[in-house]
Amino acid sequence: MAIALSVNLNKIALLRNSREGDFPRLLDFARWAIELGVQGITVHPRPDQRHIRASDIPTLAKLVSEYEKVEFNVEGNPFAPAQGSYPGFIELVKQSKPHQCTLVPDSNDQLTSDHGFDLKKDGERLRPIIEELKDAGIRVSLFMDPVIEQIKLAKTVGAARIELYTGPFAHAYAKGESNAEDIFQEHKVAAEYAMLLGMGVNAGHDLNLDNMKLYGTLPGLQEVSIGHALTIDALKTGFPTAIRSYLKACSR
Repeated sequence: MAIALSVNLNKIALLRNSREGDFPRLLDFARWAIELGVQGITVHPRPDQRHIRASDIPTLAKLVSEYEKVEFNVEGNPFAPAQGSYPGFIELVKQSKPHQCTLVPDSNDQLTSDHGFDLKKDGERLRPIIEELKDAGIRVSLFMDPVIEQIKLAKTVGAARIELYTGPFAHAYAKGESNAEDIFQEHKVAAEYAMLLGMGVNAGHDLNLDNMKLYGTLPGLQEVSIGHALTIDALKTGFPTAIRSYLKACSR
């Protein structure tokens, strides 16, 4: 069975936010991705709204709802409170009712997500939040490191899926380090254990066309969320065409 690709639009939004106006238009890229055949759209609305804004969520949710087999995944820190025009992460999720909510333990000062949950510390805080989201008909996934004890706790607090944090694997793979295979084996054991518990397995962070050759063989992998690398690859493959088109326009 094919792995579902959920395209993360954060970097498109970041580019938009660098200027006034709505260019590039997020909805255009979301629709373009869907019509090209992706199975999901992912966004990570942080309180500082550095890329995806709270105001983007309803329009994206409406767009995805037009497509029967495409899922909307909203990820973020479940403990992020209201701040200015940001209503708080859980409130934003409840308003938009995505198919999946991926809870991530990132703080406001983090450049990007860089670790999974410590459920010994946060499990009991998460339990009622997960229950509330499940009652709203939202599937809950927890951003996790490949640690068996932690994955067992993810099941205990009520998560339906885990999203394995692939940053260390991607870093080792890119550097050609010998431990990339060892890290992958840790993920393989974690994925098999999650499936044994009846949980689904997602993955994300710095996955790309190169490292997916190995990571795409992970047992039971249902979904990957990819944005940063996909955006860079799109620039690489589209840049020559854009340069030629502008040269042609200037030659007139």
